[in-house]
Amino acid sequence: MQRRWPLVLGLAAGFLALQAGLQSGLDPAENWRLATRWTARAGFFLLILTYSASSLYRLWPNGATKALLRDRRWWGLGFAACHTIHLFTFLNFFRVTGEPIPTPVLIGGGLGYVLLYAMALTSNRTAMMTLGKNWKRLHSIGIHYLWLIFAFDYISRSFRPETRVMDIAFSAIALGALGLRIAARRKGKRG
Repeated sequence: MQRRWPLVLGLAAGFLALQAGLQSGLDPAENWRLATRWTARAGFFLLILTYSASSLYRLWPNGATKALLRDRRWWGLGFAACHTIHLFTFLNFFRVTGEPIPTPVLIGGGLGYVLLYAMALTSNRTAMMTLGKNWKRLHSIGIHYLWLIFAFDYISRSFRPETRVMDIAFSAIALGALGLRIAARRKGKRG
């Protein structure tokens, strides 16, 4: 159980963000909007840790980055748990408001969830051995696609005055994580 704590952290972060959002708005629609926003933000940090684990270890090998890399599967499962709570809040927001889910969000986000759950279900040795090279392809495509969704979302919203500071900060974190991956890859090619 000791190494599984990132999964518990993901669940706790998701439920705390859900609860905070539901208690912060002025009406049910605003409550669900805030819960949706805050559960996404809570999951974002878990995704970034998962996305950056191997790069951090390659660039700065030490006990902490080694532990992060060793437990990357559990950080990913923590993200999946938190993002499942985000999906619940997202669907409830549209249920409460009666608004239709925009088609690009439905398609793009739907594909993201398909990849997320495919990665979560195959995050074990048996699946790795059964899928072979396709396991690596699935997880590589999936993690990059999820990163892209978050990066695109934060970058595109960074022009809105009401969330500009937060969205610029999260955009910088997403781009920084990509920079880490590029730097680690270059180091690997030189070394």
